[in-house]
Amino acid sequence: MTLHQNLVAAQSVGVALSTTPKGLTSIKDPACSAAIWKREPLRRFQTWIDSLNPKDLPRARIMLRAEMVRDAMTDLTEAFGLADCAERTMLIDDIAALAAMFSSIMDSRYLRLRLDVVTTNACRKFHIDAVTARLLCTYRGKATQYGNGTKGENPQQIHDLPTGSPMILRGTDWPSAATPGLLHRSPPIEGTGETRLVLVLDPITDIESDETYGHVH
Repeated sequence: MTLHQNLVAAQSVGVALSTTPKGLTSIKDPACSAAIWKREPLRRFQTWIDSLNPKDLPRARIMLRAEMVRDAMTDLTEAFGLADCAERTMLIDDIAALAAMFSSIMDSRYLRLRLDVVTTNACRKFHIDAVTARLLCTYRGKATQYGNGTKGENPQQIHDLPTGSPMILRGTDWPSAATPGLLHRSPPIEGTGETRLVLVLDPITDIESDETYGHVH
């Protein structure tokens, strides 16, 4: 993973890039503000999800234990009328696997899961989330943009997270110091006719008092 880290370090300080899921654990490294698992979606899956009618794309905001995610996503996709096929199973399996990995990395049994369908310039300003950490993965459409900069100002260099690649970002509530200045936002797509499907996972430490959902990315 060192080579990939060096390559991305020249573009955005504090970002660890890996081609394996184990690379997501880099978020715990002292100098790391974000960890990316760069992967290429299967063509058959991407063709399937890109061809779905936007109104049929599943969406949800739920809090649950990580081990319940698979059943919840199965029920959700059935409720939205998605036909039982290999590609639907891929989506369910991937969300469940990411939830399990994120839960383990963050040592958090409970997660807040959002599956958002985005057609506007939601959360278009660069920012840092008011959470401990957040996992983002865009299954359809343009993915999250990020770069180093001052809060309230756009980074001089903006980088695009590849579609289908999970990213874990530290938030302002991370318990130790992180490399400052790593900002991110939703890509501006309003007026393009594009539809994004975005998975957002947050760890929950106090499920009784947590009621916030935060930004769309």
